[in-house]
Amino acid sequence: MSDAADQTGQVPVHIAIIMDGNGRWARARGLPRSAGHSKGADAVKRTLEASEELGVSFLTLFGFSSENWNRPDGEVDDLMGLLRSYLQSETSTLHKRQVRIRVIGDRSRFSDDIVALIESAELMTAANTGLNLTAALSYGGRQDITEAVRALALRAADGDLDPASIDEELVGQHLWTGDMPDPDLLIRTSNEQRISNFLLWQCAYTELVFADVLWPDFGRTQLEQCIAEYNRRDRRFGAVAG
Repeated sequence: MSDAADQTGQVPVHIAIIMDGNGRWARARGLPRSAGHSKGADAVKRTLEASEELGVSFLTLFGFSSENWNRPDGEVDDLMGLLRSYLQSETSTLHKRQVRIRVIGDRSRFSDDIVALIESAELMTAANTGLNLTAALSYGGRQDITEAVRALALRAADGDLDPASIDEELVGQHLWTGDMPDPDLLIRTSNEQRISNFLLWQCAYTELVFADVLWPDFGRTQLEQCIAEYNRRDRRFGAVAG
């Protein structure tokens, strides 16, 4: 663990972040929402670098929810443009830093070129041994669980699975995050206190921290503050404190 991590305290293995507040950041400055999203992309870069330096193993970012498709077409187009640009400009850089890139969510609504960029980034970085970066795109927690249930039902219908053998571990293995540990810490910026259909199953015992900062202003200092708050918690997982 790095000296920086020692100063912060015990660093969570897996941190998940709901990146909220881009629109409010822009509105407060009289700027279009696209300017907030652009600044939010800068915050992603800062947070990635800080997570690597602090020794975080898994970082999952809620970039675009399944409900976000209902936003105005112009804003969706801006977000898709940012996603496309980020994948084109950052994948090679992250690969050199040994970051493994994964995307969870429903890819069927993305354009063919974005799907190709996602697949290329995942393939290029699949063997990397550094930070595991997961982007939740076109993602919904209920959809995640529904897809897992459907997959289990199909296996049972095919005679490949005894329904009586289905337990929590098996359900978890069929989620999009099936080979990842559950988040230890979930951060939501902008001080909104809800999880908005994000990692519903996975966050059963996750510590929640609601940061009073808009996402474009988030960086290493705020990440360390959230980790410090995490270290003040007594994680009992339903048991009685010792």
